[in-house]
Amino acid sequence: MTPIAWPARVATVAGGAALALLLSACGTEADAEASATPTAAPATTQEEQVVEDDYEGESDAVEQAGATPRLAVTYDGGIAVIDARSLEVVGTLDLDGFNRIAPAGDERHVVVSTAGGWSVLDTGTWTDAHGEHGHSFTSEPVLHDVIVEAEAPGHVVVHDGLTTLFDDGTGQVTVIETGEWTEMVEHGDVHAVREYSAASAHHGVAATATDGTMLVTEGGEDDVNAAMILNADDEVIASSDQCPGLHGETAFTSASGEAYMMTGCEDGVLAFHGGDVHKIAAPDDFGRIGNAYSVDGSDVVLGDYKTDPEGGIGLTQATLIDVADESITVIDPFEGADAEYTWRGLARGTAGEALALGTDGALRVIDPATGDVVRSIDVIDEWEVPEDWQSPHPALIVIQGMAFVTEPASGAIHAVDYMGGAVWNSGVVDLEMTEIVGVNG
Repeated sequence: MTPIAWPARVATVAGGAALALLLSACGTEADAEASATPTAAPATTQEEQVVEDDYEGESDAVEQAGATPRLAVTYDGGIAVIDARSLEVVGTLDLDGFNRIAPAGDERHVVVSTAGGWSVLDTGTWTDAHGEHGHSFTSEPVLHDVIVEAEAPGHVVVHDGLTTLFDDGTGQVTVIETGEWTEMVEHGDVHAVREYSAASAHHGVAATATDGTMLVTEGGEDDVNAAMILNADDEVIASSDQCPGLHGETAFTSASGEAYMMTGCEDGVLAFHGGDVHKIAAPDDFGRIGNAYSVDGSDVVLGDYKTDPEGGIGLTQATLIDVADESITVIDPFEGADAEYTWRGLARGTAGEALALGTDGALRVIDPATGDVVRSIDVIDEWEVPEDWQSPHPALIVIQGMAFVTEPASGAIHAVDYMGGAVWNSGVVDLEMTEIVGVNG
């Protein structure tokens, strides 16, 4: 995939100062040394070409000079789509309730967990490939109706060109080729390439690879402690029930080219690869890893870490899980600072960097090989971890070398050049954002 060309601009002042500048000076920016005249991000060049197509979302499309990345954010009452360069709202779509979003895998659509199943948000940005080049387009975002029915739509996992959806209410697993979303939305039907039913309904997860292997969890309503790998014929290749409190997954290719699938436990992780399963134990009797973040080509997985079973969602330590030597190293990204984070504040950089956003408003960039913080970037004002995980609080994602941080308290969103060590752009969208997903377009 061709990297996104982020236009050069002067970094904004972080936190409250940045917001004050945005509100009082219409986007005046300053770098760390001195004030500077702002240079607005150049608008994407539009070609005089409109796509003629019956598919809603493409009939008003305009060709662009290149891919146009966009962000989707949820808020109480709907979903907003934001231009990732200008950080201006492209459109808002009404949707009642607490809705969760996840990438569909095609860099255009977003899967929405809502009442009745999974609906699909067309963010209105995409690129059609033609040999060694492509044509990029944008249009107005469109929120489509539920296309994959579910009693309790849960985890959505994109891996190896496949998107796997797990229905917590029935244990039903639906696998879709990530390139099929446009066709599915256009015709209003599901093009499932594989389906599977777990033995019982539970809050679970599944992931699928193109070689036919599938990771799927097993458990009951209040007890999920097992996972297994199935082959293309749904036969069990490897399994383990030694994962109390199982939650979360990640799938990736290691530095040596081995395919891994991993689940988190209350005492470590289960790592599946090569037809085997290995339990990698946490250094504490209760050491919960509930969310894991991997990148292809790295042996190290970033995980959250909780040692107090009665504690809330605020955490201070994280983990670096090395699948090559089957070890878990506990790190403190905020050593010397009175700060916490939540699972929404962890991410991986394009080159494998570990990123952590703290309640002190700073984004730490961590060397995954050593656990050392290589830089800290002030981004937002200080904030407090809420009691309820559904409550709006800052979230972090990465799109091809740029980090995006939401600031629900101020209705702002910030683009952070985490390699350069500065806030690249800030915008006020005036929404109390909850979740965020990015697409490359």
